[in-house]
Amino acid sequence: MKHERNDPMAIHPAARMYAEECRTGRLSRREFLTRATALGLAAPTAYGLLGIAAPQARAETPVQGGTIRMQMDIKAQRDPRTWDWSELANVCRGWLEYLVHYERDGSLTPVLLESWEANEDATEYTLRIRQGVTWNNGDAFTAEHVRHNIERWADASVEGNSMASRLGVLSEDGQLRADAVEVVDDHTLRLHLSSPDIAIIVSMADYPAAVVHPSFTGDDPVGNPIGTGPYRPVSHDTGIGAVIERNPDHTWWNEGNGAWIDRIEFVDLGTDPSAWVAAAEGGEIEITYQTTGDFVDIFESIGMPSSEAITASTLAVRFNQTQPPYDNVNVRRALQMAVDNETVLELGYDDRGEVAENHHVCPIHPEYAEMEPPEFDPARAAEMIAEEGLADHEFELISIDDAWQAATCDNVAAQIRAAGINIQRTILPGATFWNDWLNYPFSSTEWNMRPLGVQVLNLAYRSGVAWNEAGYSNPEFDALLDQANGIADADERREVMLEIQRLMREDGVLIQPYWRSLYRNMRPEIRGAEMHPTFEVRYQQYWKA
Repeated sequence: MKHERNDPMAIHPAARMYAEECRTGRLSRREFLTRATALGLAAPTAYGLLGIAAPQARAETPVQGGTIRMQMDIKAQRDPRTWDWSELANVCRGWLEYLVHYERDGSLTPVLLESWEANEDATEYTLRIRQGVTWNNGDAFTAEHVRHNIERWADASVEGNSMASRLGVLSEDGQLRADAVEVVDDHTLRLHLSSPDIAIIVSMADYPAAVVHPSFTGDDPVGNPIGTGPYRPVSHDTGIGAVIERNPDHTWWNEGNGAWIDRIEFVDLGTDPSAWVAAAEGGEIEITYQTTGDFVDIFESIGMPSSEAITASTLAVRFNQTQPPYDNVNVRRALQMAVDNETVLELGYDDRGEVAENHHVCPIHPEYAEMEPPEFDPARAAEMIAEEGLADHEFELISIDDAWQAATCDNVAAQIRAAGINIQRTILPGATFWNDWLNYPFSSTEWNMRPLGVQVLNLAYRSGVAWNEAGYSNPEFDALLDQANGIADADERREVMLEIQRLMREDGVLIQPYWRSLYRNMRPEIRGAEMHPTFEVRYQQYWKA
């Protein structure tokens, strides 16, 4: 699928600025590629601005046919815009496609779009729809269908719709603005933003942005599988497994661009990695969704090499500020102060990542601002808890029973206990934990990487948004985030981000111990299934040698 906007004369001026920032070390190559391609540059053109060639296409010729069996949790399906786990999207990726994809190198590539471009101040984006696309029911795919999906995404009245918080520049009073999306013709539309937004196209690559048919009414996308992709569901059993097969009746999908395997079987083996190893040894699975801790080496020892992705994925051990005693900033800061994040990384995640700093902005994000490490002072932490009259209070830290998450929270609790603060650990099975994950007073949640630092802050910490599990509401933070969203220059944006990072630490929003390296293990004959930094299982591109 080619991206046609390759005219050097049409290169957005901000892309040239990003290239210079990358050459002088102020912007990583990954983040340069994300930003440049988000403005409409093709990946080869973006690489060319750095004076290097884009990575070469695969040397091997994919083989058609076969079945791949993958370990992955199978969760109950619902409206894609309310998806809160990438596993939900991965089941449906075979028929529900996206406007754009985020690639392992950080670039954005078009899927249902042919190309896009931004005006100079990033307040207007022109989207060109890929021609010749049809839905698997025979309907032609048009610009009006894209407008319909954007309208769905912008609807903040839908409970759990995280897309609404990503499209604030197109919305008013929780709905799409009447003048926000202009349908120019059947294959062109124009977005009119109320203010510059550097993340608007990147947000359309996130997993809740799956494009649905106009007839979709918010019911089960497996039970009503109208889509543009080359696969279709065979079965879906929550907690057990799902089977997807190539759709022989869907002919628009480009020959030679994928859909090589006949069938993918997802097998839900629970949260104990020991069960995954046993299943691999017994031939029940050939690839893991993700592997953690010592099990990376264990899978390698049984003939399943690992694929690693460096990411901004993390575990947020957060306080719910809507519930006492976590409505007290001194309590939150004291508990932060009792925990050494470096120790948590070593003992909780087998030292497979980088230490984080309690503000949810990663060093691989272009706007990350260097600052002093969090204060670690267990004695002072205990004093602060006593000063708040809570010396005899028993705190409770809740986590899911996933091995690496439980181990991480065990270590956080052990350090708090070692500081002389009473704390209880509660580990819940997934089915129980996720029923109430937004409401626990003190708990941990896995957060996937987003390519830009402002994205996760918009999703998780802006006042009133669907995924604000911390109950954080600070008008100063919201205003600074609005400011950062509209600044193209990385150095200028970093100045604002330093204020944001400091504010989050001062407000004691969360204990964030580390940034995770992600791993996937697979049989040597499986191709195209490398670990994706945002957990995508893009099985259209998988094949077996």
